[in-house]
Amino acid sequence: MRIAAVTCVKNEGPFLLEWIAYQRVIGVRDFLFYSNDCTDGTYALLDALAARRIVRHLPNPAEGRNYQMEALRDAQKQDVISGADWVWVADVDEFLNIHVGDHTIPALIAACGDPQAISVTFQFFANAGVERHEDRPVIAQFRRTHNPDIWCGELAIEVKTLMRKDFPLKYFGAHRPFFREKLPPRKHPRWTDGSGREVPHKFLIAANPRRIRKFPAKGARDFATLNHYALRSLDSYLVKNDRGDVNRANRAFDDTYWRERNDGGVEETSILRMLPALEAEIARLKSDPEIAALHDDCVARHRARRDALMQQDAYRQMRDQLLTAPALIDAELALMAKLGVEA
Repeated sequence: MRIAAVTCVKNEGPFLLEWIAYQRVIGVRDFLFYSNDCTDGTYALLDALAARRIVRHLPNPAEGRNYQMEALRDAQKQDVISGADWVWVADVDEFLNIHVGDHTIPALIAACGDPQAISVTFQFFANAGVERHEDRPVIAQFRRTHNPDIWCGELAIEVKTLMRKDFPLKYFGAHRPFFREKLPPRKHPRWTDGSGREVPHKFLIAANPRRIRKFPAKGARDFATLNHYALRSLDSYLVKNDRGDVNRANRAFDDTYWRERNDGGVEETSILRMLPALEAEIARLKSDPEIAALHDDCVARHRARRDALMQQDAYRQMRDQLLTAPALIDAELALMAKLGVEA
């Protein structure tokens, strides 16, 4: 089974090897990276990996501001994607945590009955008081998360989607593919959630804007969860804020984004079963001296950028604000008060 992952990156250098290694451990064979406006060594590391045929690396073709969507349109034309049996569209801070079989994507596909698409629910991992960036696996450092059946007062949570080659594709979306218009119901793709259940009909046909990329999370994660490490360390979050959104221009990460994802009420460590295989795969990649040196350079640049930001009053104030920000957003605090639950 040939599984290809496509992703867009901007200044993700310190985190590339872990993400690539993890995807390889769970069964991804091919990688298509699009990058833009990188200043942290990402270009050099991806080019070196591409020279060794570990990844395909292309400049983002975007002419407008919607970097990810323009890259995904281009991806449909690339042989690494068109020739794949399955395509996985994901970001470098997202790790597919598979709970069945040997914890690989083929095991997930089999558990779901080999559908044409599988949409897996996000679970956001909190910062949980980690201030300094450490050069070791993110999945080992961050173990606190929200109640997976409710997030910020909402029962529906976003998903990301695996797609089989015979999906009647019109175009890729960042969270799910879209099939051709006026497709008769009998030709609609068979599409499941992370428990092998059919996705809700309104999600399937994208009938409701609120359900285009999300549906209720309860009961949807028996076979897999998508661990999303959007915050990482406080150091890395400040650098992420400086970088801006890789997918859309002029989008900032702020206090609200932090608080929404920094609910650490639940400990979740099941992904740690993958840590030995992950560390072994990272070591294999780093056994190439040039790859190891380029990775180290990315780490050094990441930390240097954090130090430079700390020379600015605005970023020092932001750091202090985030350190003292409540872990729950106002809407969730209000809901808990209504239910008589103590924060």
